[in-house]
Amino acid sequence: MNRGCRLMNNAVLLFVAMLLLSSCASLSPNGVGRVKHYSFGNEDLSEEFVGYKVAFMSDIHYPSLFTREKLAKVVRKIKKESPDILLLGGDYVTADTFFVELFDSLSSVRPADGIFAVLGNHERRYKGIVEQVMDDYGVVLLSDTVVAIERGEEAIHIAGIHDSFVYDSLVVQPAETMAEDAFVILLCHTPDYAERSSTTADLVFSGHTHGGQVSLFGIYTPVKNTIYGRRFLRGMNATTSGASVITTTGVGTSRRKIRFCVPSEIVFVTLGK
Repeated sequence: MNRGCRLMNNAVLLFVAMLLLSSCASLSPNGVGRVKHYSFGNEDLSEEFVGYKVAFMSDIHYPSLFTREKLAKVVRKIKKESPDILLLGGDYVTADTFFVELFDSLSSVRPADGIFAVLGNHERRYKGIVEQVMDDYGVVLLSDTVVAIERGEEAIHIAGIHDSFVYDSLVVQPAETMAEDAFVILLCHTPDYAERSSTTADLVFSGHTHGGQVSLFGIYTPVKNTIYGRRFLRGMNATTSGASVITTTGVGTSRRKIRFCVPSEIVFVTLGK
């Protein structure tokens, strides 16, 4: 009986330890479970942008499990990394009363080339409010639009999709208006858009999947939030058209306030040749 109790206690402790380790943002000095760094090389990138650093966040769902304290830590971490630009991938708050607090904090990052964002599915009911708050805090909303980030006579292009669930390949994509050798970053909330649209963008930033949010040690993920299974669930993957898609596991949580074996994260990408 005592041996059985010890085994049970050990099992409970192991489960608790795994739960903490899988979503240990509260224990991290960065406010999230992990910080992901990628290097991305592309022949279309001009020499002026070699070493250019992009910071990316999505699915913040503030506050959910992502408290004010964690938000402050994330902002400090992003500032410390000194990115050239900050991209935001949608699904920002759990209620419209949190927009001001969130964007007030994020706007303090002040990257050299600004903060650019698209909307997620959770903003559909708050569209007018979030657009106004973004404008108030200097966040540029990309809604089927493209902006050029210039260095002398060279540029990279940042495109954003208004609603990546509704628009498909029949819609004229902003990325397709660029010259063939232009370097294009596409920001869209769901990674499914990149595959469905056969985009010619060089690099796509997406979220929405939360990496599944709950997974059995990466072997079984019951909810994926993508029609492509594990293909674009998390990490860097390629579409059939050749675009590279970075899907972040996101920062906050939705529906259930739990993460298991799928840490929250922020992403940094350094561009090169």
